Amino acid sequence: MPNKLPTIVIVGRPNVGKSTLFNRITGQRRAIVGDEPGITRDRLHGATSYEGRRFELIDTGGIVVNDNEYIPSQILKQAKVALETAHHVVFLVDGRSEITSSDRELAAMLRKLGKPITLAVNKADTGAKESLVHDFYSLGIKDIFPISAEHGLGIDEFVNHITEGIPEEPPELPERGIKVAIIGRPNAGKSTLLNALTGEERAIVSPIAGTTRDSIDETVERDGTKFIFIDTAGIRRKGKTKLMAEKLSVVMARRNIRMADVVVVVMDASEGVLGLDATIAGYAHEGGRSVILCVNKWDLISTGKKKEFEENVRYHLKFLDYAPVVFLSAKVGTGVHKLFGLIKECYESATKRVTTGELNRFVETLDFDERKILYMTQASVRPPSFVLFTDKAGPLYFSNERYLTNQLRKRFGFVGTPIELKIRGRARKKDRPALK
Repeated sequence: MPNKLPTIVIVGRPNVGKSTLFNRITGQRRAIVGDEPGITRDRLHGATSYEGRRFELIDTGGIVVNDNEYIPSQILKQAKVALETAHHVVFLVDGRSEITSSDRELAAMLRKLGKPITLAVNKADTGAKESLVHDFYSLGIKDIFPISAEHGLGIDEFVNHITEGIPEEPPELPERGIKVAIIGRPNAGKSTLLNALTGEERAIVSPIAGTTRDSIDETVERDGTKFIFIDTAGIRRKGKTKLMAEKLSVVMARRNIRMADVVVVVMDASEGVLGLDATIAGYAHEGGRSVILCVNKWDLISTGKKKEFEENVRYHLKFLDYAPVVFLSAKVGTGVHKLFGLIKECYESATKRVTTGELNRFVETLDFDERKILYMTQASVRPPSFVLFTDKAGPLYFSNERYLTNQLRKRFGFVGTPIELKIRGRARKKDRPALK
């Protein structure tokens, strides 16, 4: 029987953001989030990891210690079961409201457990009121972290703290493997590429355009990494998809794009870059997926034209300037092996996390005149998403957004993945929470 994971339990009174924090740390949407207090009643478990430290996170219902009504008393009973075996307890309070008697009663109950406790002051992105700071310390909990569960502010430092003492394990790719969708217009050579990657005649290959109707999965293990390739039906323009089966295949192809970790866009070198190629590649970009541009049938092109062709690709697919371009011949097999390493690199880039400390040191090196970036944090992955707290509201100028994105890639190596920037312009410097 495998060893049981250490548990971290989130507790707090109703509607302070426990489920939002649970979703943020686990990277899932398992806990229902809403403005109505008391939505979560049972314990909710989620296995996750941080920097190689694997643990189980438990979200409990909103606790009111001395409420004898049936449902509140059952919630407290469920929470106590989780707290008995907890490795660490997270006590969550609302940084925008006064400390209540329920908060104080719950703090007193938690201190009696003799467990490590961290006080997380949520919704700190709006600026915790200075008058409440002493109230937080009055709860008798030494370790206090201001965070925003909704926007990801302070989450890295906070999770690093609560997972201290949990042994680190070597980083692993997901057991299911890296899921790769192969997309492109009909007869671009997608099925031939799948066969070349798997070394099998798994997909039907035919010179007749549109042979593949269903998506085909094939798993390949290479150098200890599992790849799951999906060959999707060729995507046609909407006006050309009159048959129901073809319309359905387009729907399924777009669904596979959403489910993939990395998308390989296959283009036919003998036909050049067409408008439909841009449309299809746009589906992957819009889905926030890592993208590799694959120029197939390169054996049909005379040598010495690679630079010219790549410039043409970049011109027509400007929105995919982050996507690497690979030239290969699936039929002959030349260049196919390069895809495996590139897919893995793109996957690792899309799932990379940068600590808030590293990001703020990065901000100090920027030549950025449009506005002052007060601080910066990473909110999520796949794609990497960053929140910038600035002294002005409104979006960045396009040129400055491009500059910032390029500098992030240069500093942290985000290969093949789009990067999202979100601006929070209402924060003032005096409202900035002190990150530990």
